[in-house]
Amino acid sequence: MKRRDAETPREDLITDKIIGASIEVHRVLGPGLLESAYEECLCYELSQRGLEFKRQVGLPVAYKGIKLSCGYKMDLLVEDLIVVELKTVESLLRVHSAQLLSYLRLSGKPVGLLINFNSSTLKGGLRRVVNNFSEISAARRLGVEKEGSDDAPALP
Repeated sequence: MKRRDAETPREDLITDKIIGASIEVHRVLGPGLLESAYEECLCYELSQRGLEFKRQVGLPVAYKGIKLSCGYKMDLLVEDLIVVELKTVESLLRVHSAQLLSYLRLSGKPVGLLINFNSSTLKGGLRRVVNNFSEISAARRLGVEKEGSDDAPALP
């Protein structure tokens, strides 16, 4: 089964709207700001698109039948379905994808987006992660050869 086949049309539609909102924020602000500024602006764009979301959602860890608060927080949970993890780093690393995959597994959510606003084009800073499937970067899915490259062409 391919990763894309695992997503429902609803999940696909929501992730497309989130990506569109993220592109708009990046187009207006560009790279170089704090993560909190991008989060605030992205929340505005999500609300303009009619999407419900929660910010800084606590994520307990289940251990031996009890839930422990370990300080994990998902940046955004959109439509109670898609986990969005925001970054403002020089480049996305495997540890960032692993963090999002951990959030997906702990929350039981099917799909997550990892978005790095500190790249010259947002396309190079986007990764879609599917729970129980390998992560494939949005850049590779959209035909860019070098994953995470700031030299990637802008999204249309």
